[in-house]
Amino acid sequence: MNLILSILRSAVPAGVLVLASTFAHAQLTVEVSGAGSNRVPVAVAAFEGESALPRAVTDVVRADLERSGLFRLVELGPVPMGADAPDYARVSSRGADSVAVGTISPAGGGRYQVLVRLMDAPKQVSLGSQAMTMTPNQYRTTGHRIADFIYEKLTGEPGVFSTRIAYVVKSGARYELQIADADGSNAQTALASREPIISPAWSPDGTRLAYVSFEAKKPVVYVHSLASGQRNVAANFKGSNSAPAWSPDGRRLAVVLTKDGQSQLYSVNADGSGVQRLASSSGIDTEPAWSADGMIYFTSDRGGSPQIYRVPAGGGEAQRVTFEGSYNVSPRPSPNGKSLVYVSRNGGRFQVTLLDLASRQTQILTDSSKDESPSFAPNGRMVLYATEVGGRGVLSAVSSDGRVKQRLSVQSGDVREPAWGPQPRN
Repeated sequence: MNLILSILRSAVPAGVLVLASTFAHAQLTVEVSGAGSNRVPVAVAAFEGESALPRAVTDVVRADLERSGLFRLVELGPVPMGADAPDYARVSSRGADSVAVGTISPAGGGRYQVLVRLMDAPKQVSLGSQAMTMTPNQYRTTGHRIADFIYEKLTGEPGVFSTRIAYVVKSGARYELQIADADGSNAQTALASREPIISPAWSPDGTRLAYVSFEAKKPVVYVHSLASGQRNVAANFKGSNSAPAWSPDGRRLAVVLTKDGQSQLYSVNADGSGVQRLASSSGIDTEPAWSADGMIYFTSDRGGSPQIYRVPAGGGEAQRVTFEGSYNVSPRPSPNGKSLVYVSRNGGRFQVTLLDLASRQTQILTDSSKDESPSFAPNGRMVLYATEVGGRGVLSAVSSDGRVKQRLSVQSGDVREPAWGPQPRN
């Protein structure tokens, strides 16, 4: 939801709020179209011993790599790991440049030891190995970690298969703030309410979510601990409180408040203390996003039409960032600070656009028409966003070069407000 509009939304009657950590019945389904250029042919052999598990770890690994659009999976069948190298001639004859082989063996106490090796077939050398322990019900987590390991070894960049996403599902009169694996599986409900929930934002360490709830008959910003289910009010000032965005150190939030009149930018500590005004204008300032270099990007109509600006995190003079087009909103800087995604209006279509901050070159990444709420993956390679298909909200993702597209949807719900979580910390 565009927050320039959401801050003007009237309050709705109070309903019953439910805090939950149970599994949700509505799982996201993923469709992939497009692919990166020069996809890397890789084989993931069935791991020795994984038949003892209820589900195969390698199924998760293969699905992750295929979904990225960067790899072409080669069918190889079982490849014994043993003490010797795999049959490189066989691997190469199937067209695979690399092969992952592994073993899963009992480690006692209901746990299993997992050992994985990634081999370069043409050079006949090892690219690295990974060892971990797991319980049978951790097959998905283990598969995501192995896919991240393979991705990083073959691309030189961290994978994001072990990350999580947050989003809001509306079904009838019920709103649910859900958290799922990056592939849309394993969805859980963190919060359920009869009132709207908007603007979820992950803390940098992935342990908390900030969001806006209307349960108090007005928008209020909360900070929610995912481990305990406990939460605290971060902003409940006079008027509207909206659009939370975390500082890189996780100590403060940029928020939008109307306590002094129109919507303006402030920052507060995560516990709600230490409120500080960041910028002043005669227009509406909203949708802040904290960048790693200490700047806060935001949307403002101070110049007459919605455009993107930035201001130092400590406050100061705002600088305009976008000049192309008459409508640019919802800025999100990339993790490396070199680019910015936002929603621009192009011929009546609202589309996710990428701006290279050094060259000032822009690229429209999507071919849809009602995009909103873009969010970068932690490695900057994919952008998650909401759009509308057939009058129903769905989540989509697009690679930062526009080549790979994914769609994630819930069969019986309207899905909005996505946010891609940070890289998990070991």
